[in-house]
Amino acid sequence: MENIYLPQVAVIQDIIDETYDAKTFTLSFEDKAYNEKFSYKSGQFVEASLFGVGEAPFGFSSNPNHKGTFDITVRVVGRVTEAMHRLKVGDTMGIRAPLGNSFPLEESKGFDILIVAGGIGLPPLKSLIEPMLDARDDYGEFTILYGARTPKDRIHTKELEAWSQRKDVTIMQTVDQADDNWDEHVGVVTTLFENVKIDSKTTVAFTCGPPIMIRFVIQDLLTMGFPEDRIISTLERYMKCGVGKCGHCAIGHKYVCVDGPVFSYKQMKRLPEK
Repeated sequence: MENIYLPQVAVIQDIIDETYDAKTFTLSFEDKAYNEKFSYKSGQFVEASLFGVGEAPFGFSSNPNHKGTFDITVRVVGRVTEAMHRLKVGDTMGIRAPLGNSFPLEESKGFDILIVAGGIGLPPLKSLIEPMLDARDDYGEFTILYGARTPKDRIHTKELEAWSQRKDVTIMQTVDQADDNWDEHVGVVTTLFENVKIDSKTTVAFTCGPPIMIRFVIQDLLTMGFPEDRIISTLERYMKCGVGKCGHCAIGHKYVCVDGPVFSYKQMKRLPEK
């Protein structure tokens, strides 16, 4: 970004209704020269703004290898997101990006990969899964565990189906509450651990979801023998400025917006309890 405080105007190219309260927006920048040179990494985020309404942070939910457009997945939680859900293809929003650090793709090469996602935590992990699958030979066993509140709360169902068709990926899904059409696992996502073979000595684990889910996932991974530096997660904080100036997202000596949002458990355990 040439000016860290100045949003670039982005045009909505497509909108996918993921669930009753979540949509994925495909965007490209109005300035063609800026759009052509724009790039980001898995795990980074944007500050999206609607002029006269406000600004809010969202993780990239698209493959950074695909240039020209990018996606953010937005669930309705307040004034800004409600206004975003009223937008249509061709409308615009302000974007400041890319912000924050990224997932350690290079450092994870040669390891088995375990993805543990919960609910709306899948979109930022999708930005990690897809480039890893682009370079599938660089990684060992690949396991995706996804949990949602109900079958209708599942995000990116087309991608989940596509991943399940791959012979080089193990994917399991679960819901807290099943409906009449659900014939897969029922229970919180950590109950899937007993159904998969995971070697903690050769695996890097990535997790994202509600904070309470992340807490129990990390506890189970530690019990399974995972090293603290091979448990990778994102921290959920309201990142107001996105560039470490306002102090809104400070946890102890760390700013989630610039030191994160991606942290290993080895880093997280040094932060004050929140």
